[in-house]
This record gives sequence, structure tokens and C-alpha cells, in this order.
Amino acid sequence: MKKQNALAAYVLIGIGGYFLLRQLKVPIFTDFYSWPTLLIIIGLALLIHSYTAKNYQNLFGGTIILALGIHFHGLEHYSFWIDHWAVYLLIVGIAFIVRFLQTKHGLLPGILLIGISLILIFSLEVPAWFDWIYDVFEFIERFWPIAIIIVGIYLLKKKK
Repeated sequence: MKKQNALAAYVLIGIGGYFLLRQLKVPIFTDFYSWPTLLIIIGLALLIHSYTAKNYQNLFGGTIILALGIHFHGLEHYSFWIDHWAVYLLIVGIAFIVRFLQTKHGLLPGILLIGISLILIFSLEVPAWFDWIYDVFEFIERFWPIAIIIVGIYLLKKKK
């Protein structure tokens, strides 16, 4: 198989397996018949492709998509799952660490994001000097579609 088609092949195999198991109604997998499973499949496909092709540009995105799929699955199916906005910081921090393990870039942002997210998730009362974070996230929650549009325009205009 050509390396350029490998990513598409992994995604197709994963999604085909998902729908096959769904049609067969295998009892063990009934909790996985939901949309977060598709995120998990796509994230795994990106990670598998990155490691097999030794092209680590998709590690960061694959880790984020996989972790978001796991997080959303946990929110739907497990009552003990943590539903806190700082989990998203944790996911991005983990993605930096996964990328660091192969590329040796991104250790400091990963450690900082993981540390901040753990403090915010597990502290009962957040110190007063962290109050600005709530304002930033409230702003982001209100205007995130504009940020996505700006990033898209930037990617279109960016010179190679």
C-alpha cells in the first residue's frame, strides 16, 4: 500500500469495523455505538499512521481527537467521569507530551498545561489569582467560531 493512501485506509478500516459491529449487534460493544466512537477511530487512525509512516506531524491532532472521543464517551456512559472545562487543557497538554516523545518539541507547554489543568480540576476552591482564566474561557466559549474561521483563513493565506 502506498504511504499516501495509508491514512485513508486506516480510517476506512476503522469506520467499516465500527458499522459492521453495529450491524452485528455484538453485546460487548453496545456502549460504543455512538458518535464519540467515530472520534476515537479517527484519532487512532491518525496515531497509527503517524507511527507506521514515521511521519509525526499527525501525532498532536490524533492525540487530541482520540482524547476528545474518549472524554465524550466517558461523559455519556460513566457517572463518575469528570465534567470540567480544564479537562480540555489536560487533553492538549497530553498531546504536547505525546508529540514531545517523538519530536523532542513541546515539553514545557505540555507540562504547564497538565499542571494547570490538574490544579483546576482537583482543587475545591481555585486561588483568586486564577480568576482571570474563567474570564478568558468565557470569552473563548462565546467567540470560538470566530477563532476557527480566523485559523482557517490563516492556514489558507500562510505561505508554504
